[in-house]
Amino acid sequence: MNYMQYTKYNNRSAKLLLLSILLTSSLMIFSCKTNYTDISDNSAFVFDCDSLKAEYMEIMLIYDTLSPKVIMQAEDYLKYPYLIPAGFYKQMWDWDAFFMGNYFCSKGKPEYLKYWALNFIESVDEKGYVSGCATTKGPRPIFGDFSMKPFLSQGVLFSARSLKDFSWVKPIYDKLKLIIAYRDSKQQDSLTGLFFWQIAMQSGADNNVALNYFKEDVRSFLACDASTLQMREYEAQAAIAKELGFDDDAKLYGKKAETLCNAINKYLWCEDDCTYYNVDRETRQFYKRISYSNFIPLISKTASDERGKMMIKKYLLDAKHMKSAFGFRTLSASDPDYNNRNIIKPFSNWQGPVWPIANYLYSIGLNNYGFSDEAAWQAGVLGKLMIKDYKEYGSLHENYDAETGKPLAPADTYVDEQGKFVGFISWNLCVENMLAGAVDGKWMLLEI
Repeated sequence: MNYMQYTKYNNRSAKLLLLSILLTSSLMIFSCKTNYTDISDNSAFVFDCDSLKAEYMEIMLIYDTLSPKVIMQAEDYLKYPYLIPAGFYKQMWDWDAFFMGNYFCSKGKPEYLKYWALNFIESVDEKGYVSGCATTKGPRPIFGDFSMKPFLSQGVLFSARSLKDFSWVKPIYDKLKLIIAYRDSKQQDSLTGLFFWQIAMQSGADNNVALNYFKEDVRSFLACDASTLQMREYEAQAAIAKELGFDDDAKLYGKKAETLCNAINKYLWCEDDCTYYNVDRETRQFYKRISYSNFIPLISKTASDERGKMMIKKYLLDAKHMKSAFGFRTLSASDPDYNNRNIIKPFSNWQGPVWPIANYLYSIGLNNYGFSDEAAWQAGVLGKLMIKDYKEYGSLHENYDAETGKPLAPADTYVDEQGKFVGFISWNLCVENMLAGAVDGKWMLLEI
């Protein structure tokens, strides 16, 4: 394969066609009939279909320019082309690249998700440990034993399905099993079977108040997101085993997934509050914070239809908690720690700002529980944020002020050698998938 071909996208004529369409519809983009006048009204999810279509076309054109910037050629330790959050970051991160890889699958480029998986699998040690971050010089350990998040088997499955080729998976199959077994030994609670993060930074939601995010905070929590993602790894591994003819393994991992799903509903669901909570491993009590991670079980339909609908209505769609005029927050507005500070060092801010990746995950939950109008409204709101951001900065940001829509991190002061804003291009590419779902019904729901 000629790896230099990976930056070639739609031809010139296609771009000119899109541009001509945009010129005739640009007035519609910022005259969308979405009702922002009373966001406390949970029924106020009005959107204009023509405006959504215009946004979708403009986002495709913008992302056609931005998306090649996340693709890097193979170099030294990273033996395959790899994906980076272009701009502020130069490393290959586990979940950033997982979501970017799935974006490329949706664009007919599944090889990049395959390369992501192979690059990480190259770094697995004899115990099954894989670092959550890698550079051309090797793995980048962070906060000690920072294991990769539970995404690898899912990435292998999704890329192999998109490629319609599982032949490359068989040689790495035992390594996938080893990685799962390592996580079982290091992050699984022996009393409940649930999973915990070693520190909040490992979760990717750096300063999530529902976790311990300072190194001196030694608390540990049975986590909604860690448990759900590991359940999905079991499900993906079972699907891979079935494809490869390993029927006993398929049954084993299928049973593990079922057992973990039951544990999530038994120990993390609070019937009184109609939500999932993390649980303190020492006290075994609910840690009652309404944050982004509470909603992760909904991406796999872990909650019953009744429970899922109740949780979404009570918290996600309520302006007192997660809903803002600019998308859904990452922490309830009623939480005492809620803020929209512009932070990227020493960690990014998940204590309130609107994150496109969190909103993409919320959109899966909304679709799973029948909130199609709300998901379309959300896609339109996020689309406008991305378009406005690009027009002002020539790039994107990782999060946005939930009260004003103002771009936050990285701050304007982060510029390159030419004085140009560095930006952040990563999983915010999935906003295009949200719009594709709202306009054409082509949702990327990451179904296993």
